[in-house]
Amino acid sequence: MKASELFFPTLREVPSEAEVVSHQLLLRAGFIRKTTAGVYTYLPLAYRVIKKIMNIVREEMDRAGGQEVLMPIIQPAELWKKSGRWDVYGEEMFRLQDRHNRDFALGPTHEEIITTLVNADAHSYRDLPLLIYQIQNKYRDEIRPRFGLMRGREFIMKDLYSFDLDDAGLDISYHKMYEAYNRIYERLHLQYRVVEADSGAIGGNESHEFMVLAENGEAEIVYCDTCDYAANVEKAVCTIDEQEAGDEAMLAIEKIHTPAQKTIQDIVDAFGIPSQRQVKTLMYLADGVLVAAVLRGDRELNEIKLKNALGCNQLFMADQESVMTGCGAGFGSLGPVGMKVKIYLDLEVSQMKNFACGANEDHYHYLNVNLGRDFVPEKIIDIRAAVVGDNCPLCPGHLQSVRGIEVGHIFKLGIKYSQALDAKYIDQNGQEKLMVMGCYGIGVSRTMAAAVEQNNDENGIIWPLPIAPFQVIVVPVNAKKEDQMNTARGLYEELIDNGIEAIIDDRDERAGVKFKDADLIGIPLRITVGPKALEQNQVEVKKRWEKDIELVAVENVISVVQTILGGRD
Repeated sequence: MKASELFFPTLREVPSEAEVVSHQLLLRAGFIRKTTAGVYTYLPLAYRVIKKIMNIVREEMDRAGGQEVLMPIIQPAELWKKSGRWDVYGEEMFRLQDRHNRDFALGPTHEEIITTLVNADAHSYRDLPLLIYQIQNKYRDEIRPRFGLMRGREFIMKDLYSFDLDDAGLDISYHKMYEAYNRIYERLHLQYRVVEADSGAIGGNESHEFMVLAENGEAEIVYCDTCDYAANVEKAVCTIDEQEAGDEAMLAIEKIHTPAQKTIQDIVDAFGIPSQRQVKTLMYLADGVLVAAVLRGDRELNEIKLKNALGCNQLFMADQESVMTGCGAGFGSLGPVGMKVKIYLDLEVSQMKNFACGANEDHYHYLNVNLGRDFVPEKIIDIRAAVVGDNCPLCPGHLQSVRGIEVGHIFKLGIKYSQALDAKYIDQNGQEKLMVMGCYGIGVSRTMAAAVEQNNDENGIIWPLPIAPFQVIVVPVNAKKEDQMNTARGLYEELIDNGIEAIIDDRDERAGVKFKDADLIGIPLRITVGPKALEQNQVEVKKRWEKDIELVAVENVISVVQTILGGRD
């Protein structure tokens, strides 16, 4: 490929709309252009990267026994209503009607379609197991599309679905995908972690996320400093240390006047009661029903845990009017004693004694409150957010944290969809059984962005070799000099003949412009043909990930390049 013929409109300035590094660099390097909020066009360089990611994914899916199909993007509402997800997905789903006023959706995922497909044609135990996948655009109407390809409304995804006879078969399929995903991200040369995760609207009873590690990652991962435990912070299990409960005697409950104290810190400042000796009561509307979540004063609530514990579809912070109507007091004076709504108490609070809390009366708090004597919760559950230093749930170690970008997610669905959509097979004894399912997704376009987040410097992108748009760029310093161009063309053609993906920058531009563009778009190796080196029949070879330049005899360039590329495979 000649650079003069390649469509890669680079930008010198960082676009004002771009917040994260990958968004900035993919725009600046001429990889993507925005069509509308959350929707992007992939320009030639980007699509070369995308196709390489797809190829690696395909190879590993096929190796694991997957069969590729292509399902429709437009999905009938009846299937989603039958599975119960038409309302669960809510406003995030793109909905439309045809000319006959029939409801459809643009597919955010394909569990309903694939379950219906398999159910129509797989009837016997002999037809299972099945692993069926596709690579296709998906659509989710994000309330706030941001970070370029990280959180868009249209994105490229690989989704595979497994159909098994029973849970033991699902375990085998799940393990196949778990191993296949590990191979994919190792082949992509990305640093990643596998973490326990929440299943969200997809459902299921077990799931893992594959996280590419990056400083600007949108997700927080906690992991043990001793064992292999790792989880998305939304899923991380928080334990209690029963030794911390001690044998402190219960004191008499006492009501105190707190006319200007509405926050945990206000109580600390006014009465010297540490936040660890207070509890806070947060009010939520769970599918429209007012509930109270109670946790220690210095802790943060994990809304995902609370939503899962409640089994609700929608969970929102309650408004002041709902709180006043349901509790008889406003924010800043709420507590579990005398609470008229159901209380969901964090595990940690169950170990506390003689704590302070709101009195459910404006401008008043209680001291020396105790579980059991003064109030009884609906449930005692883990609803707090894990933090660095917490105890590991599996060993005596402690949790640390790192940020990451979710690029893959695998789920054990069980019979959630087969039961809703009546997907059954006939077993060896002639009995009808529900198919047992799993689903396994990879964000292809998001993986490209994550690779940039992890691999960049002040000059631009540093592509991992397996997904670089080109492996080598040949740069003649002066395209008007015949000797430089002849040598550059010769090397370029020899690289191509040896199966090396190369581009020649034959543009009539200053050398500095060419070098900046080469660094910006992230080509792993740069071969510079300049006047001084050429006098000695040499060229400069520079690795994008290093600062040093190596002088190489022209006749040795191909072998040197092959050695470097071979060492990066």
